[in-house]
Amino acid sequence: MQGLHQLPGQFLLAMPDMPDPRFERAVIAMCAHDPGGAFGLCLHETVDGLTVPDLMRQLDVDPAGVAELPILAGGPVEPQRGFVLHTPDFAGGDTRFVAGRFALTGTRDVLEAIANGSGPGGFCVALGYAGWGPGQLEAELAAPGWFVCQGSLDLIFATPPAERWARAFREAGVDVAMLSASAGRA
Repeated sequence: MQGLHQLPGQFLLAMPDMPDPRFERAVIAMCAHDPGGAFGLCLHETVDGLTVPDLMRQLDVDPAGVAELPILAGGPVEPQRGFVLHTPDFAGGDTRFVAGRFALTGTRDVLEAIANGSGPGGFCVALGYAGWGPGQLEAELAAPGWFVCQGSLDLIFATPPAERWARAFREAGVDVAMLSASAGRA
């Protein structure tokens, strides 16, 4: 099992036998994990009918020139709360840098910077997050259901959400066609 301080910057991938249907084919970018719990953003599912420019308009940010990227369903916790997962070339009011790999900002300033062309080079926007209380993720990782991998930043910033799960396994050297939803016996 991964140590507490090794999970941030890694990806959690749901195995086919994942018991929680909310995380079917999940790809979660782990942003924090310490004795107080864990926090990550789901990268595999979009919010139907909502794009980054739509969200910007709702927040009175002019989205002129911003690509019609989908908003991600970041997880089941606080689905009305927004986060921007981005390359570490931007620092805003509450930016948290994650293991030197990517960054997370939850304040409006990152959306304003994206809109005016001074934002991060790569980003995705999510509503909600995946959260675990103290010891909860450790218990889940000890049981079947999750696979931990490094994954590339292209997984976040250059791969469509529906393709991230298969690509993450492929990058880890796992053929998803060989994954089984049931355990075998030797």
